[in-house]
Amino acid sequence: MAAAPRFLTLADVAEVLNTSSAQVYALVRRGDLPAIKIGGRGQWRVEGSVLEDYIQRMYAETAQFVDQHPFVESDQERAPDQV
Repeated sequence: MAAAPRFLTLADVAEVLNTSSAQVYALVRRGDLPAIKIGGRGQWRVEGSVLEDYIQRMYAETAQFVDQHPFVESDQERAPDQV
């Protein structure tokens, strides 16, 4: 069984996060997800451990958001993406 690669392409990261490559590129360009740019064509790579750190950070930020915005009965009437 081969070890996981140290670096992931943006497409690999998009697959892990179940989102688009364009969204991952936006995260990288905003500085939310640290990455390196390699080669003459400027291909982006994200280190696997950095991706895991990002995921843990998002869990923490989400928990903080939930604490600051408690669920109330009127939230049930909203669509899940509007909460």
